[in-house]
Amino acid sequence: MGVNAASVLNRLLHNNTHKSKPLPTNAKALTNIILADLKSGRLRNAVSILFASPVPFPFSLYGRLFQLCASNQAIVEARKVESHLVTFSTTPPIFLLNRAIETYGKCGCLDDARELFEEMPQRDGGSWNAMITAYAQCGFATKALSLFLRMNRFGVFANEITFASVLGSCASVLELFLSRQIHGLIVKYGFCANVILGSSLVDVYGKCWVMSDARRMFDEIQNPNAISWNVIVRRYFEMGDEKEAIFMFFEMIRGNVRPLSFTVSNALIACSSISALKEGIQIHGVAIKINFDEDEVVSSSLIGMYLKCGDLGNAHSIFDLPSSKNLINWTSMVSGYALCGRTRKARELFNEMPERSVISWNAMLAGYTRFFQWEEALDFVFLMREETVDFDHVTLGLILNVCAGLSDVELGKQVHGFIYRCGFYSNLFVGNALLDMYGKCGNLKSARVWFYQISQWRDRVSWNSLLTSHTRHGLSEEAMIIFWEMQWETTPCKFTFGTLLAACANIFALQQGKQIHGFMIRNGFEIDVVVRGALVDMYSKCRCLENALRVFEEAASRDVILWNSMILGCCHNGRGGEALQLFELMEKEAIEPDHVTFQGVLLACICEGRVELGRQYFNSMSSRYCIICRVEHYECMIELYENMGT
Repeated sequence: MGVNAASVLNRLLHNNTHKSKPLPTNAKALTNIILADLKSGRLRNAVSILFASPVPFPFSLYGRLFQLCASNQAIVEARKVESHLVTFSTTPPIFLLNRAIETYGKCGCLDDARELFEEMPQRDGGSWNAMITAYAQCGFATKALSLFLRMNRFGVFANEITFASVLGSCASVLELFLSRQIHGLIVKYGFCANVILGSSLVDVYGKCWVMSDARRMFDEIQNPNAISWNVIVRRYFEMGDEKEAIFMFFEMIRGNVRPLSFTVSNALIACSSISALKEGIQIHGVAIKINFDEDEVVSSSLIGMYLKCGDLGNAHSIFDLPSSKNLINWTSMVSGYALCGRTRKARELFNEMPERSVISWNAMLAGYTRFFQWEEALDFVFLMREETVDFDHVTLGLILNVCAGLSDVELGKQVHGFIYRCGFYSNLFVGNALLDMYGKCGNLKSARVWFYQISQWRDRVSWNSLLTSHTRHGLSEEAMIIFWEMQWETTPCKFTFGTLLAACANIFALQQGKQIHGFMIRNGFEIDVVVRGALVDMYSKCRCLENALRVFEEAASRDVILWNSMILGCCHNGRGGEALQLFELMEKEAIEPDHVTFQGVLLACICEGRVELGRQYFNSMSSRYCIICRVEHYECMIELYENMGT
């Protein structure tokens, strides 16, 4: 009863002292103990025994310990092993020091690796390779390349592993010139048949946007493996040549090479980008055949492909598989239904989600805003406020779109205050969304104030938003002033010119419109079908029909909107006969007319007093072209018959 804590502690220490056995002092016995610890997975204990032992050990044991330290990223133990090695071995073998450098590199301790490398009394090619590989694997591509160049100056022979690491570093920093030099060295040293180096060259040329060289290099690989094919498919896809990426995938299948899951995924994403549903279905068949259809990466890409191609049924059937019920696929399905207008079904799926991310919330909100369901969107925003604290710059941008859609500037101001409190005011995406909201709500004073507040980080989108806001509210002259000020800070784009030309048309500013047209030509801007339509509209409204016709005739391709602009332009200038001729030419070129086209045609008949022809065209809208007549068409017919009566 009277035993105190001190006596208990002394007894425990005394008992432990008696239980512990002294370690042997000879290297062989200690080696056996260390190996037993390693076999049992006690790396730390094994290294502690080695570090406390005043005897050298076999070099093979050091090599084994370095290997285990690297695989376990045990940096403290690695330092102990190296310290013991250099302490009890006057001239450690170079290969062991190389293993130490490799270990430090795999542990991410490049300072330790470089210090050991520089202190080595002698180095071989493996030493340089270990240090270069360490830099490359840790993402220090520039240092890896610098060390490689130093290695070459010292005349050290590079091996295949060195070249692979260096090519990877070249790909990281897009060093095309050095890559070509290394390619020459690979040929010089006779390493051309190495499939790893060949694949690395394909990769670096592809990343440097030289796909012709990448393809030439790929074709030189005698037996490309799955990695080689994955590289060429991915590079074509990333270069925007989705068709060639899909073609190469099928070439791989014809060559009886089993693809990697990432290759299948890349090919499916390429199909998504160009809505190649037929090819996507074929790749789906390949995935089923090689048992990749339930692979998480492949199933996500399959769902994305079917959704992008509008095949919601097949997407849902894959989603219903037990292996596909993850957060990414849930979100993809919600987004797919929401963005194709089926927001009710999207909301059902959203409500069933076992967990949600900020991307899930954004996907649902984006569906509401895309189809102008502003009330539903606002209710959803209130639900977000109650159920989640997750939001990002995309969320805030969508909420501002809702404010703009509802023309609720007061709610927009509240969101503006929230943005300040949460520190998002310097995010350019959010800043531009705020600018757009103020502009669409008609609060141009607040728009201008905010525009000047973001002067340090605003971009072309900011200028276009301000310019569009003024044009939308009939302030075309102010919009022109904004355009001339804009050029001091950034370059305009096609969207800018479309907005400006509309502004010129509104105020009949022919000279300014011509200046903008000339500015585009002098500075090499592409005049696409949208800008061309704006030019035709501007010249027509400014009573310069000859220029409008010239712009129209110069078009390489014409869509129905451009034809409509020209036909209506002729009508507004009292040239109904030419408008009717344009319509006949439009039919010969197999361009399908729409309701706007027939409004122009009926106006042309009014100009020319062609009552019977107008009646024929009016009747043909429903009988031949399946176009439902609108109020404007009936108004034209009334005016046509009234003119006949007078």
